[in-house]
Amino acid sequence: MERPAIPPDEPARLAELRSLSLLDTDPEERFDRVTRVAQRLFGVPIALVSLVDADRQWFKSRQGLAVTETPRDVSFCGHAILDDSILSVPDASVDPRFFDNPLVLADPQIRFYAGCPISGPAGAKLGILCIIDRTSRALAPEDAASLRDLAELVEREIEGLYLATADALTGLYNRRGFDLLAGKALKLCRRQFTDASLLYFDLNGFKAINDRFGHPEGDRALQEFGRLIAGACRSSDIVARLGGDEFAALMPGDNSLPEVLVRIGAALDEWNAAPGQPYDLSASIGFAHFQKLGTDSIEEMLRLGRCADVRPEAPDHPRLSHAASGHARPGGVVASVALRHPTASTNPEAVQDSLLAG
Repeated sequence: MERPAIPPDEPARLAELRSLSLLDTDPEERFDRVTRVAQRLFGVPIALVSLVDADRQWFKSRQGLAVTETPRDVSFCGHAILDDSILSVPDASVDPRFFDNPLVLADPQIRFYAGCPISGPAGAKLGILCIIDRTSRALAPEDAASLRDLAELVEREIEGLYLATADALTGLYNRRGFDLLAGKALKLCRRQFTDASLLYFDLNGFKAINDRFGHPEGDRALQEFGRLIAGACRSSDIVARLGGDEFAALMPGDNSLPEVLVRIGAALDEWNAAPGQPYDLSASIGFAHFQKLGTDSIEEMLRLGRCADVRPEAPDHPRLSHAASGHARPGGVVASVALRHPTASTNPEAVQDSLLAG
């Protein structure tokens, strides 16, 4: 086994790493979201944000791995920080550096590894964003570009560029954060020939809640609605409050829209049925779909979602229809749904059929 060399700037590198106070901290959603996206996009069982300390690699974020750290001298990431380029190991079992590595011979039984360096604000390589598979595979050029894009997101988080991207009221992303992360996710979907769906939410009756119950209660309505839709979406989806009573969610990957709509409907029904609620929460929802060969930007998908024919319907007929404005280009499909008493259609297949029927 070849142990990783020590970088020439090791003292400065360790000083910067420790100055950022990232080591041995709790998991953070802003990093976990990136590793979940990496795990989904590349179809791998393990994705990590690994910080290389003096004698260990410690995982700030991990998907598919139970341990929080491993010794540095057996780490693949210790090798990856020695260069600016991505370290790609198609089959570790035949690589002279790793074939007898305990991480190859035993759990997690690494075969494929690809790691992109993560640099701190002062330029030192703090660690690696890596993806791992238990079967051998090659890293295609487009996959390498996507991995580097995700590593840049981690760097931005570390640099504090995302400190201004959280909505203070709901804890979701704000418009700037949504544009940054959803735009990057859409770019990755385009590279990976993967679909994505966007939901645009307009909270019904928000002005009436403010006028009748006061602004503190209006704030609570926004917080509760944000919590409900975030809980209904998948953990890898990007959910934001765009401003006022407008919310959005981008769902990269396979089409989980019918199930998400059903979960949103059920969550709203449960909230509305709770004793003592002074009003019902309901929403009108616009939908835009990005197809594999589409060219839409996140701004265009939001525009299409807003332009969809969104309006509340009778309680027993939630509306799903193609937008009047249409989507003439082959980039996607637009539809809308109004949820007042959303459990009128609780079957995912029925929701899917309604969307397809337009």
